[in-house]
Amino acid sequence: MSRRPSSQRFRDPRRTAYDFLSEISVVCPRCMRSAFVRPVSDPEPSQRPFFAPRRLTCLHCGLTKARARRELIFPHGTARGMTDPYFGLPLLLQTETRHGWLWAYNPQHLTLIHDYVAASLRERAPWYDTGQKMTLIARLPTWIKHAKNRGEMLHAIARIRGSSF
Repeated sequence: MSRRPSSQRFRDPRRTAYDFLSEISVVCPRCMRSAFVRPVSDPEPSQRPFFAPRRLTCLHCGLTKARARRELIFPHGTARGMTDPYFGLPLLLQTETRHGWLWAYNPQHLTLIHDYVAASLRERAPWYDTGQKMTLIARLPTWIKHAKNRGEMLHAIARIRGSSF
């Protein structure tokens, strides 16, 4: 009797893109290597954390820039490469597929997408449960969610990890 491999289960943790804005991996505009966009300091409890002043820091060339404006620009769609909402710099963790651009703000974001794509059993949070309804997982493009694209998406994620870490 052949034994079926155990299926990997994924339960939506109800995270949103805003949960991954504490550290964003970007391409340094000076040396074209990895840099980070982080809050300058811990935000006040009354302030929304994604509106806190940000600092761009490159550990390779030493570039540092600060930004205190409260406006954020979130590009939409996957037809082009993605940029960070604070400085407009290209994200480090992205690659183009035949369907569109697959991107993540940081390694934790990429891991969440990987775990979802790799799972053969994907569970949403119950509709009647309180909390966030349109989570990051619910907002993923359909081409990432399709099981028929699983191999291609896992290959793209491996390509991102191989070129970035």
